[in-house]
Amino acid sequence: MARGEHHRIHAQDRTQRNRVLVAQEAARLMSEHGIRDFHHAKVKAAERLGIVDTQALPRNNEIEDALREHQRLFHADTQPQALRARREAAVEAMRFLRGFDARLVGAVLEGTADEHSAVCLHVFSDDPDAPGLFLREQGIPLETQTRRLRWSGGTTQSEHPVLLFGADGIPFDLTVLPMDALRQAPLDRVDERPMRRATAAMVQELLAEEDIAAFHASS
Repeated sequence: MARGEHHRIHAQDRTQRNRVLVAQEAARLMSEHGIRDFHHAKVKAAERLGIVDTQALPRNNEIEDALREHQRLFHADTQPQALRARREAAVEAMRFLRGFDARLVGAVLEGTADEHSAVCLHVFSDDPDAPGLFLREQGIPLETQTRRLRWSGGTTQSEHPVLLFGADGIPFDLTVLPMDALRQAPLDRVDERPMRRATAAMVQELLAEEDIAAFHASS
């Protein structure tokens, strides 16, 4: 093997090892410090590890895989309970918000939610003020923000209202979308594909599957 080829392969191996290290450290930061933004987590992880090679920054799906493994290894006694509590809260909230066709998205649906995670819902109304008005009429104090979402079909982006509140110690994060967004989900920050979304009935099925798995595990 030529010396140049040997150095190239060695550099590729080092870059791949660093990607794994950064993904693992980013997963630890997300799990233990409540960082929710993948980009922020991996940049902070690279800084902590002293890795400056941008090629060593893992993709978001690599960090998500590392997060699942970190939770399995270090939080197997607490993470499933936090996830279940949020899925149960999501079902209750979606039924409460049934007039807005609520859908669950994000970590609670994907199974990586922990005690730091909010229940993230998409709610739909052609009047962007209607969901917030409904919640305030129920006596629920809200914080409001906006969120920029990306859509398939090029670089299309748009800003949408976000409603933040807490219930029974669990944070909620509601993105208000127009009714036609029921047909097309925005792109997921993890894999740049349309976001997975679930109805209350679908989440209830997930909970039932967990019950069955737990029963078999204890038998």
